[in-house]
Amino acid sequence: MINKCEICPHKCQVDRENIFGRCKAGNKVEIGGVSLHKFEEPCISGENGSGTVFFSKCNLNCVFCQNYEISDLGNGKIIETEELANIFLKQQENGAENINLVSPTIYADKIIEAVKIAKNKGLKLPIIYNTNGYENVETLKELEGIIDVYLPDLKYYNNEIAIKYSKVNDYFEIATKAIQEMYKQVRKS
Repeated sequence: MINKCEICPHKCQVDRENIFGRCKAGNKVEIGGVSLHKFEEPCISGENGSGTVFFSKCNLNCVFCQNYEISDLGNGKIIETEELANIFLKQQENGAENINLVSPTIYADKIIEAVKIAKNKGLKLPIIYNTNGYENVETLKELEGIIDVYLPDLKYYNNEIAIKYSKVNDYFEIATKAIQEMYKQVRKS
């Protein structure tokens, strides 16, 4: 996925080992923060909080982003996939209700690997994919069986507005197909 990147709908086809695509991400995971977040929707944070992992960089460029410092400026820490798995396990140890992956899209391949590692080491928590909705359906298919809950934030139905505020074409069409795939995967459970 990384050597000719098509993880998100931009399908930059760059080799993220050597250069950045539109998202400005390289070949390693970059996180902007980890917290036991008690301020999500009550059904997600529950009693103990959501084990939130905020990923740096993003495949959108929303002018209203509340996480601008990590999504657009890229403030964060580069980590190995094994370390991401250990973060998931530490969140579980801290009493998290779930693992909440915030803006995970551009690291989907590494997330798959990290979840598998963490589950082999005893991770039992549900995995939440907290996304802007601008997803490649083929990438989502790779996440089937890994993600327990999809939490897409459908931002636009009007592409002119999507271009103006997030610099992205065909947002509604792409996000709608992505959400249909998310629903298809989790409706079985």
